[in-house]
Amino acid sequence: MTFKNSLAAAAAFALIGFTGQAMAQDVEAGEKSYAKCRACHQVGETAKNGVGPVLNGMIGRKAGTLEGYNFSEANKNSGLVWDEATFAEYIKNPRAKIPGTKMVFAGITNETEIANLTAFLKQFGPDGKKK
Repeated sequence: MTFKNSLAAAAAFALIGFTGQAMAQDVEAGEKSYAKCRACHQVGETAKNGVGPVLNGMIGRKAGTLEGYNFSEANKNSGLVWDEATFAEYIKNPRAKIPGTKMVFAGITNETEIANLTAFLKQFGPDGKKK
């Protein structure tokens, strides 16, 4: 291997390493971001529905189906199943993603913050216990 090829390989490995670090999700930062949600939503073993539904076990759940919460017709009929991509699109502008939703929230547009918030929420199973 030539010196030039060695430098190219090292640069490629460094780029891969930095990209992986930049895309890593930070649960602690996600918990801080969750403070924006806390006025309406709860998570954890003692969580209860309030202005908004409990967010335990949200990822993988069909929108508008959590027992005991009165969702808007728009949400119930959206046909969405919450996964990371759907949540990321929704949280940027809830009323654009589900016109007619009751959720009044300005949105979060920072991709890193969304990824961190998602990581924080994903740790709670449907029973509110951390996975």
